[in-house]
Amino acid sequence: MPGLLGKKIGMTSVFSADGKNVPCTVIEVGPCVVTQIKTVEVDGYAAVQVGFEDKKEKHTNKPEMGHFKKAGVTPKRHLAEFKGFETEYKLGDVISVDLFAEDDFVDVIGTSKGKGYQGVVKRHGFGGVGQTTHGQHNRLRAPGSIGACSYPARVFKGTRMAGQTGNARVTVQNLQVLKVMPEHNLLMIKGSVPGSKGSILIIEK
Repeated sequence: MPGLLGKKIGMTSVFSADGKNVPCTVIEVGPCVVTQIKTVEVDGYAAVQVGFEDKKEKHTNKPEMGHFKKAGVTPKRHLAEFKGFETEYKLGDVISVDLFAEDDFVDVIGTSKGKGYQGVVKRHGFGGVGQTTHGQHNRLRAPGSIGACSYPARVFKGTRMAGQTGNARVTVQNLQVLKVMPEHNLLMIKGSVPGSKGSILIIEK
C-alpha cells in the first residue's frame, strides 16, 4: 500500500462538527524523497523506496553514500518501501503529506514503548489466582499452573508467562485522518498510535 514515513509529535484533542471532543495524534509526515525505484525486471517486484530525515555524511558509510549519490539526494536517516502508488515517481522526487486527504483511513506502524520485564498480570491481563485469605500472602499475581504434565513432561512453547514487554512492532489499522496541514507537514489522526514522542512511524493508506 502507498504511504510515507513520519515522526510522532504528540497527542491533543479537537472538536468535531457535532461538538464532540475527539482525541487525536499529531504526526509530522514527510517530506520524503524517492531514493530508489524497484522494478519487476530487476528486483522481481515493483516498489518505491523513500527516505526521511537528513543525516550527516560523516555518519553515513560508503555503501549508503553510493546509494544516495546514485539517487542524487542527501543521506537519509530512515528508509522504507511502499507499493501501489498511483503516480509514477522518479529518483529525487519529493512526496509530501498531500498524499493523504481528510477522512482517509490509514494504518500506522510503529515500535511500542518498552516496559521491561513484567509479570503475567500486566503482560497478558491475567486476573491472578488464589484467595486473599487462608495464608495466601504472595500468590495473588502469580500465573498458577503452566501446564506441565507426565507427557510430554515439558512446558509447551508459547505459554503465556512473565517476560520482556513492549518495544515491539505494532500496527494499528483503520485510523481516520481528521486534518491535513501541508504548510507544516502535519497529519492529525483520530486515536492513539504506538510509540513515544519523537518515534518514527510508517503511515499507509
